[in-house]
Amino acid sequence: MKKILQAKEKILRQKSKEVPAAEIAKPKIKKIIKEMSLALKSQSDGVAIAAPQIGYLLRIFVVSGKIFSPGFADKRGRETSEVQKDAKGAKDVVFINPKISKLSRQKEWVPEGCLSVRWLYGKTHRAKKATVAAYDEKGGKFTRGASGLMAQIFQHETDHLEGILFIDHAKDIKEEKPNEKV
Repeated sequence: MKKILQAKEKILRQKSKEVPAAEIAKPKIKKIIKEMSLALKSQSDGVAIAAPQIGYLLRIFVVSGKIFSPGFADKRGRETSEVQKDAKGAKDVVFINPKISKLSRQKEWVPEGCLSVRWLYGKTHRAKKATVAAYDEKGGKFTRGASGLMAQIFQHETDHLEGILFIDHAKDIKEEKPNEKV
């Protein structure tokens, strides 16, 4: 399994390249997406992962299907507004060549962490709502709007694709080891 890279790795500070449309449904990209999903599943507190976090400078991110489960709340108690009724086996959602097409003017300070910045947490100023246009793993174009945690994920993961880490614009950053209470 691919290791999740940490902040000191130079690749996390580079801008990712778009996946050529003709390559999207090819085995190479499917393999990368599978590696991303496996790396994400290996971290109980992870809700999404971007390709650079496992060493690929490609504009891809994956959102864990677990956030769509009724009653899901992350470590900080944030819920997603994207609940599905039968989300037990909810699939991870893949975003290839994502572009944020709309951000609400209304912003809020939200708690944030990152699988590539262990074990730091802080607050980031994020738009409450976001809309993303992207391709799925079969090459189909789609647009998805979201609020709450999902909107935050869109912004956090697209930052990764630009070489930006949440600690670059967070406040109140502190270290919290896994055995410490929140």
